[in-house]
Amino acid sequence: MADQTLTVRRFLSADAAATLRCFERAVRGTASRDYDAQQIESWTEVDTESWERRRASVETWVAERDGQLVGFSDLNHEGNIDMMFVDPDAGRTGVASALLAHLKSLAKSRGLGQLTVHASITARPFFERQGFAVTAEQRVELRGSLLTNFRMHCAVSG
Repeated sequence: MADQTLTVRRFLSADAAATLRCFERAVRGTASRDYDAQQIESWTEVDTESWERRRASVETWVAERDGQLVGFSDLNHEGNIDMMFVDPDAGRTGVASALLAHLKSLAKSRGLGQLTVHASITARPFFERQGFAVTAEQRVELRGSLLTNFRMHCAVSG
């Protein structure tokens, strides 16, 4: 039987292509129920080089199951989560919860009082189940499309 253990580890530059695939699959698959085709195209219009630079410039964490990258997230020094994406084939299997638990643990160890995120319509219910509250609904322009997302925060327990 294959090992189904989920591990969370630090992003390596070799993970750039896999995280980009995960992002594109999540947006085109999972988020497509909440955003139209033009919004999806604007959201996923990313070139590989800028993606790799962006992932390497922030503290990014990847989740792997059975040796395959199934999700990723990041955390900056202020406690903001810029991205959290799970491959649709691994959805609802605890990947996002494991990534968020890892980020909460990091935030707590660093003395951060809260985590913040700008969650998509698709991600909002997940973050609410994890204790985040909406502070504002916003419309963000991205490459010619307006996308709705939600500014959210969650206290980090001490």
